[in-house]
Amino acid sequence: MDAEGRARLLFRSTFGSSPAFVVRAPGRVNLIGDHTDYNAGFVLPMAIERASCIALRPRGDRRVRLVSEGYPSGGFRLDALERSEPRWLEYVKGVAWALGPGGTAGWDGAVATDIPVGAGLSSSAALELAAARAFAVAAGTDWDPVAAARAAQRAEVEWVGVACGIMDQLVIACAEADRALFIDCRSLEWSGRVLPAGTTVVVLDTGTRRGLVGSAYNERRAACEEAAARLELDALRDAGEDDLARLPPGDLRRRARHVVSENARTIAAAEAMQRSDAARLGGLMVESHRSLRDDFEVSSEALDAMVAAALSAPGCWGARMTGAGFGGSAVALVGTAAVGDFTAAVLGAFGAAGGAGAAYPGRPAAGVQCLPWSER
Repeated sequence: MDAEGRARLLFRSTFGSSPAFVVRAPGRVNLIGDHTDYNAGFVLPMAIERASCIALRPRGDRRVRLVSEGYPSGGFRLDALERSEPRWLEYVKGVAWALGPGGTAGWDGAVATDIPVGAGLSSSAALELAAARAFAVAAGTDWDPVAAARAAQRAEVEWVGVACGIMDQLVIACAEADRALFIDCRSLEWSGRVLPAGTTVVVLDTGTRRGLVGSAYNERRAACEEAAARLELDALRDAGEDDLARLPPGDLRRRARHVVSENARTIAAAEAMQRSDAARLGGLMVESHRSLRDDFEVSSEALDAMVAAALSAPGCWGARMTGAGFGGSAVALVGTAAVGDFTAAVLGAFGAAGGAGAAYPGRPAAGVQCLPWSER
C-alpha cells in the first residue's frame, strides 16, 4: 500500500473516523547544482514519485495532534509553541511558528511516507511542505507555494537548526509533472526542463545516513559566507574564476571554486536539457561529482563507490552524488531501455563491494497536492 493509503488507515485507526483531506508532498532529487542554493546560485532539481502524506481533519480549536508510522505520537498548542520531543514533530511545529497565528489553525493528522529518511531526498522538506499545506487547508487560507516554501525554509533554519537553502522547499512546493526545475535561487524564478529523450533518472540510495544538524554541512555554508565576505560580494554566486586567486590557497579557495564551477555547470546542464543532449548532461553530472568530492569534500566512500558502479553499468550517461552529502544517495541519468540491466549491474557491484543499496527509477513528479478525501 502506498503512503497515501497508509496515512488514511493510520488516521482512521487513531482518530476513529475518516480524514477530510489528504496532502501529498514529494521528495526531491537534485540533478545538478549542490551547495549552490544558499550561495544565491542555480540548481536543477526535480520532485520524485515517493512522497510524505498527511491525512487530516481540521479541528475547532488551536491544537494539533499528530501520529506517524514508526515514531512517537505528539501534539502541541499553536498559541504556546516551544521545542520538545518527539524530534520529528519539530518540523511541523517550526512551520506553524514560521507561518504565524494568522496562517494556522488546529487539525488532527496521520503521517506516512515512502521517502527513505536520511537518504538525501528531502524527507524533512517534504514533511514541512505537507504541514504547510495542511495548515492552509485547516485555516482556510489561499495556497501560495512560494510563500510556503519560504516559511518552510525559515522553519528548518531558525527552528530546527539546519542552515539550508531554498532549493528543497521550492521544488517540492512548485514542481511540475514530467519536468525538472531550473531555479535561480536569488530571484526564485524558475523554468521547466524535460529530461533528454529516451532517458530515465535513477536514484541510488547507498543505505548510509548522515545527520545535518551539527554536521559539516553548516561548516561548509560558513566557509562560503567567509569567502564571499573576503571577496566583498553579497554571495558566491557573484564570483568568477578570476576571483578565486584572491582567496588564500587551501580549503576556502576550494570551497569557493566548487560553487563557482557548479553554477556554470548547472547553467550548461539546463541548456543541454533544452537540446535534449543526454551526453552533455551526463558529462556535467560526472564533473559535478568530482568537484563535490575533491573541492567541497562532501562525498563519502559509499557515494564514490555507488557513482563508480553506475558509470560502469550499461546505459549510463552520467552519475553523481546528490544532496548535502556525507552519505545518502547518488543520482544517475540512464537510457530508459537499459534501466533494468543498469539497476541490476549497479546494485550487484555495490553489493559485491560490501554495500547494501537500493534503486528508485522514476520520472519528475508534481509538487504538493491536496484533495478532499472523498475525491481520492
